[in-house]
Amino acid sequence: MQFSLNHMVAPKLGYAAFFDLALSLGINAVEIRNDIETSLMGNKNAKMIGTLAKDKGITILNVNALQRFNQWNGAKAIEAARLAEYAAVAGAKALVLVPTNDKKFKPSQEERMDGLCDSLSGLAPILVHHGLIGCVEPLGFVECSLRLKAEAIAAIDAVKQSKRFKVTHDTFHHFVAGEKQVFGSRTCLIHVSGVTDKKHIAATMRDAQRVLVDDDDMIDNKGQVKALMADGYKGYISFEPFSSAVHKSKQIARDLARSMDYIES
Repeated sequence: MQFSLNHMVAPKLGYAAFFDLALSLGINAVEIRNDIETSLMGNKNAKMIGTLAKDKGITILNVNALQRFNQWNGAKAIEAARLAEYAAVAGAKALVLVPTNDKKFKPSQEERMDGLCDSLSGLAPILVHHGLIGCVEPLGFVECSLRLKAEAIAAIDAVKQSKRFKVTHDTFHHFVAGEKQVFGSRTCLIHVSGVTDKKHIAATMRDAQRVLVDDDDMIDNKGQVKALMADGYKGYISFEPFSSAVHKSKQIARDLARSMDYIES
């Protein structure tokens, strides 16, 4: 198994410390983010991050993420171009694409799928220009405008861009959405996080419950990863916990090592 760290495992760490955390675990690939304090935007900063990663032998898998990517307009195109440039300068291989997750955004089914196709068509030349892959990440929440990987793949195929776009399989969102099918050969990355709080069911699970995966996991991370690998997935498994309990840990390296051992077992 190839493991990766999303900066969300320790969002208060600066880049050097974050990269060193990965290396201490035998991990040489990371995801950086544009939504935490240490991820200030700007090409000067991107170049610094890329140089630091190269010097330490770290591969930056992606920048996470272009939000509301499926509400495409002129302003979103400009935002996408800037973030794609940032990702390329940092040396990233891909850009994660997150759909609108807002109760106020209520397009019809036809409008929703047409908008998704328009967005992919608009993004494709931007990604090509910067040499990036687009990783579409459906969110399982009931209010999300793109919950299923099956719909994302249908739209990707509709615009004939299967080489430029893949899907991110997030184990948490896969469970919350209730989606059964996995698409191993169409997947660019697996995000893993566990839920252990038995007060919650799929309908009430939110990011605050997302911890590192252990034997109390309620959402079958092991089964999902196994199914993806059996279906042709050969990429990275990236830790992405959002729980404040994880972020406050003073033993995050130990915690991650234990989770890696559990998943591998």
